Amino acid sequence: MTTDRDPAQLRSHRWFAPDDMRSFGHRSRLKAMGFDDEDYRDRPVIGILNTWSELNTCHSHFKQRADDVRRGILQAGGFPVEIPVMSLGEMLMKPTTMLYRNLLAMEVEEVLRCHPIDAAVLMGGCDKTVPAMLMGAISADIPSIFMPAGPMLKAKWKDVTLGSGSDVWKYWDERVAGNLCDSDWKGVENCIGRSAGTCMTMGTASTMACVTEAMGFSLPGAANVPAVVAEHARLGAQSGRRAVEMAWEDLKPSNFLTSKSIDNGLMTSMAIGGSTNAIVHLIAIAGRLGMELTLDRFDELSRITPVLADIRPSGRFLMEDFFDAGGLRAMLARMTDLLNTECQTVAGITLGQQIEGAEVIDDEVIRTRENPVDPAGGTCLLKGNLAPNGCVIKSVAADPDLLQHRGPAVVFDNYPEMKEKIHDPDLKVTAESVLILRSAGPLGAPGFPEWGMLPIPRKLLQAGVRDMVRLSDARMSGTSYGTCVLHIAPESAAGGPLALVESGDEIEINVPERKIHWHVSDDEILRRREKLPPSQELPERGYQRMYAKHVTQADKGCDFDFLTGRSPGQEPSIH
Repeated sequence: MTTDRDPAQLRSHRWFAPDDMRSFGHRSRLKAMGFDDEDYRDRPVIGILNTWSELNTCHSHFKQRADDVRRGILQAGGFPVEIPVMSLGEMLMKPTTMLYRNLLAMEVEEVLRCHPIDAAVLMGGCDKTVPAMLMGAISADIPSIFMPAGPMLKAKWKDVTLGSGSDVWKYWDERVAGNLCDSDWKGVENCIGRSAGTCMTMGTASTMACVTEAMGFSLPGAANVPAVVAEHARLGAQSGRRAVEMAWEDLKPSNFLTSKSIDNGLMTSMAIGGSTNAIVHLIAIAGRLGMELTLDRFDELSRITPVLADIRPSGRFLMEDFFDAGGLRAMLARMTDLLNTECQTVAGITLGQQIEGAEVIDDEVIRTRENPVDPAGGTCLLKGNLAPNGCVIKSVAADPDLLQHRGPAVVFDNYPEMKEKIHDPDLKVTAESVLILRSAGPLGAPGFPEWGMLPIPRKLLQAGVRDMVRLSDARMSGTSYGTCVLHIAPESAAGGPLALVESGDEIEINVPERKIHWHVSDDEILRRREKLPPSQELPERGYQRMYAKHVTQADKGCDFDFLTGRSPGQEPSIH
């Protein structure tokens, strides 16, 4: 903790301290809201950026949690101001929250920059809110600490422990196959969402919470605290108190985030069997730091990082079990030889100090290095003539028998066509087929939705098939599983090879060799490309037009091309 507490060093001092007309206006408007000089004079102004919404279940406890953060800020001598920002509720926003990740990132950046904020507590959790808030805070480069929403509690249906997302897919397949009655399906629906909080599986929300803590952007142990337990309320107050200290220390993202911090986040994502979405988000986060993170780097670290967290959908347990078993700190303590433990964190200490002494309580949930869920390669990069810029597969959540496979393509041009035809009894498909969905990438959908876990045709489900090879330029929910090849780049809507594939073409994947191959001659590819219709027109107006014009491809993080690289961080003119 610094002892140098000169109020003149604070950003907010420029708004409130001068004896001039502008500052008179700033102060008088605060007083119109009932604040007095003592509330803000010589105190750091701490923004509470709250993504609460009644259309976002994951954040439904944030009204109360913002008060906990406020309590901590007041305890530490700060002036708390709550500012609502866009809430990206994964389940109810269409076509996908990914379309709006960059919009929230822009809002966070501008909210932080244009207001008299000395430090911020970023309250998020539902999938895209995490990277969006980090991206915006990095670009604004104002002291910021992330406070995750936390996972919901474990759910029970009859005598079965349910995991959100993962069990939805499983039981839906059984219902489609005719093995689950309407009453039981309704029973699952009524209890699978146990409480406020994010998915209790290792979906994108918990993956990004763990990645954020490993990169040093949240307090030690923050990532896995369940949303509705007392520890989470205490975490809110702790985050508020720490934000005040960060304001005095002027501890900005640029002071502690480095390429080694990004690597820590990447290896953490691998070790927890995390969502493939983390790849796109980490590339975008690195881009905001002015760093280029490539898919090759993911694959390089994937090969040496064991999967230690036995959490669904890759494993057996749920996030509450992970928390009870010691949580992320305990898991990271088992892989210190791989991590960059000298990296600094928002706690004012190194990552090594942050995880020192952490104890694993249950070796089944957090595996030992000698008994990993998978020795390496939880997520793998594939390259080949179908994906010149790469694609990814979550191999740890796939059928091992399908990791080397060759079969005929069954192509769907878009999601509506797939939805219409996938269960057609006359569809020419077998368990050996490779299902392909195109027009599902950043431009094609638009917005890069989570359509990558293509449904298995009903007639195959009824025959007992529960996994098959599926390829797309889409993403996949972090709660999903199966042999799904994702993020094919460039996407079909950008003229990538996927646009040229026809049903019956032989497609081969070889995950151990990191290869994907489309068995069509170069001459035939050229012939088909000559017949390819012109690319789709941009949307006519609004945010979607800007998105389509400026979004980058999956392998580049799907950020806007005009937002990558370090922000100049220009301060607004007060006068």
